[in-house]
Amino acid sequence: MKLIVGLGNPGPEYRDTRHNVGFLVADELARRWRVPDAWREKFEALHIRTVAGGAQTANLVAGGEQQVVIVKPLTFMNLSGRAVAGLAGFYKIDPADLLVVTDDVALPLGRLRARPEGSAGGHNGLKSIIQHLGTQAFPRLRIGVGRGDDRRDLVDHVLGRFEAGERDTVSAAVLRAADASERFLTDGIERVMSAFNAAQQTDPAE
Repeated sequence: MKLIVGLGNPGPEYRDTRHNVGFLVADELARRWRVPDAWREKFEALHIRTVAGGAQTANLVAGGEQQVVIVKPLTFMNLSGRAVAGLAGFYKIDPADLLVVTDDVALPLGRLRARPEGSAGGHNGLKSIIQHLGTQAFPRLRIGVGRGDDRRDLVDHVLGRFEAGERDTVSAAVLRAADASERFLTDGIERVMSAFNAAQQTDPAE
C-alpha cells in the first residue's frame, strides 16, 4: 500500500490558490480512479482508500493494481505532519511508500521536480511532515508556482489565486503531476525523476 498526500489548506477561501496545487492533484487522481465522492475524514484529513490500476486507469501498467490512500490534510499547511503521520501509522506505510505533492515558489510556474528525500527547503508543510515522521527520507513531488514579484509578500503570493494567463499552465502541470503520481505507484520515485524531471527544460541556474 502507498500513500499519496496532496498538501494545501482547507476551506473555500483557499480553493485554487498557489499553496493548494497539491489538493488539485489529489482531486485529479480521485477523478481518474472514479472515486471523487469517496472522501472520508480520519486523523484530521480527508482520505480515500482505493485500488489504482487495472481497468480504472489506462496510465498504469496492466494488471498492476496497487492499494493506495489519497490524502488531503485538514490541519492547515504548517501542521500537515499530524495528519500524514496519523494515517501513515494507521495504515502501516513506510516513509519510502509515501509521496508528498506540494507547491514550490523556487520553481518556475508549471515545472515539476521529484526527489526521493531532502530537507523542507523552507516549505512549512514539508517541515511539519519531517518533524512528525522523524525523517526526511520520503519522496516528494514539487510543482512550480513561481515567485512572482519579489516585492510582494511571500505569504500573500502563495495564498493568492493564479492569474488568468497562468491557469492553462497550472492545469497542464496538475495533469502531469497526476501522471507522475501514478508512475510512482508502479515504478517508484527514481523512474518518476527520470521521466518528469528531465522531460522539462533545464533551468540556466542548475
